[in-house]
Amino acid sequence: MSVVAIVLIVVGAVLLILFLGGLIAARRRAARPEVEQHIRAADRALEQARASDRGWDRELMARAAGDAIGEGRPDYEWETIELVLVDDRPGVAEDRAELVASGPHGPMRAFLARREGGDWFVERVE
Repeated sequence: MSVVAIVLIVVGAVLLILFLGGLIAARRRAARPEVEQHIRAADRALEQARASDRGWDRELMARAAGDAIGEGRPDYEWETIELVLVDDRPGVAEDRAELVASGPHGPMRAFLARREGGDWFVERVE
């Protein structure tokens, strides 16, 4: 066997071992259900931080979403309303946000927009 063939076999074996090790690590990480919860919690915290830094009032937004859900689905009860998405575009009237109400009947999403005066209103509820 030539030296080149031996080197290619060794390099191929090392690459195969690295690939298999990465595959095993990725499967272990994906098998842990708390990882997804931690990612969601971090995303919510990031969105809330972004919203508070830009002067958005989270309480007013949650109240607007809760009122719209109550009007659209009076039978729906929620335990929490979480801010999950902030879309802060130039100008006040272009701002958008998404909130999710969680309850025993499953989640409901409220999509909010802003008027020129800064007031929040619900565009739609799903």
